[in-house]
Amino acid sequence: MSYYRQGPTRGGGSITLGIPPVTPMLRMIIIVNVAIFVPLQLGPVRDFLFQYFALTPSQVLSGFVWQLATYMGLHAGLGHIFFNMLLLWMFSGELERLWGPRAFLRYYLVCGLGGGVAIFLQGLIRGADVPTLGASGALYGMIMAYGLLFSERRVLFMMMFPMKAKTFAMIFFFFALYYNFASVSDGVSHIGHLGGALTGLIYLKRAWRIDRLYKEIRWRIQRRRFKVMMGKKDDTDRWVN
Repeated sequence: MSYYRQGPTRGGGSITLGIPPVTPMLRMIIIVNVAIFVPLQLGPVRDFLFQYFALTPSQVLSGFVWQLATYMGLHAGLGHIFFNMLLLWMFSGELERLWGPRAFLRYYLVCGLGGGVAIFLQGLIRGADVPTLGASGALYGMIMAYGLLFSERRVLFMMMFPMKAKTFAMIFFFFALYYNFASVSDGVSHIGHLGGALTGLIYLKRAWRIDRLYKEIRWRIQRRRFKVMMGKKDDTDRWVN
């Protein structure tokens, strides 16, 4: 099991293995995915769900726009859902602790939707009209966020090689970028991975700008509440209250 690893402090000390937390919203997402996967083992149910809820570009054009989001709740097989949920567990619990359940769920859904839009657009451009399913777009958004927010945290790549989280995220991103434009198709929707990761990056950058703007406005409002005594006329940077 490739748990995340806590790096040593500057003063030394051993490296310890940590178990990622299972937070409430993360637990609910995993339960929902598993609950949908179980009836997929029944032929008629599988055919119905794949036909109407997997992402097929031509059907989206025909009005099945919900497929841009619902595809992320379907998985093709046991290995598919197992590794998606495993990676989701590894990289999402601390993000939920940092953001809170609602913000975490919103980010998960936005990244999944971004991956769906990317799949749809590339399908139109390339003329590919095959159904796509899986939570990998949202998962890559989580890996991107983890790499940005916990960049110095050490994780185990391929369950063997320790590296920084930001390096791990970059490797996953460039693998997806390379294989998306490779001539040989491996049956994996790499454009969905890229779409989820880029959506997550844009979302976080915008959120940071909004947060900085909010703090600036709040600081200005608070400053006006005090009688400000300025120093020398040419010393415009210093103020006291």
